[in-house]
Amino acid sequence: MTTMTIEKPASQEMARTEPICNRPLFRPNVDIVEHKDELIVMADMPGTSSEDIDIQFENGTLTLYAKVPARQMQDIYYDLNEYGLGDFQRTFQVGETIDSERISAEYEDGVLTLHLPKTEAARPRKIVVKDA
Repeated sequence: MTTMTIEKPASQEMARTEPICNRPLFRPNVDIVEHKDELIVMADMPGTSSEDIDIQFENGTLTLYAKVPARQMQDIYYDLNEYGLGDFQRTFQVGETIDSERISAEYEDGVLTLHLPKTEAARPRKIVVKDA
């Protein structure tokens, strides 16, 4: 089994990282599934586009960032405004069992899907027992 450290959010919605702009950062919820050849990370990032998603991998740290364009009109007074607007950011520490050169991603219907292939050494293999 592959080890992947995942930080626990202090709050369910807000990221702990200081925002560069004066918009809040939201920590997207993720699901992580392990298969024998890869880990799959699915992150909810509605309202963005594939062009506005930035994925960085450096020194074992995988960082996801997505810019979300403004959707609310500036000159309107809202009687009720429940939807918070901000960008998404999430960071993971990834173990050495992931082949960083082969990480891939796709974005569809508000969900970013990352494929983190395991290195050959980390993959399970069947040992054949021969008759003596």
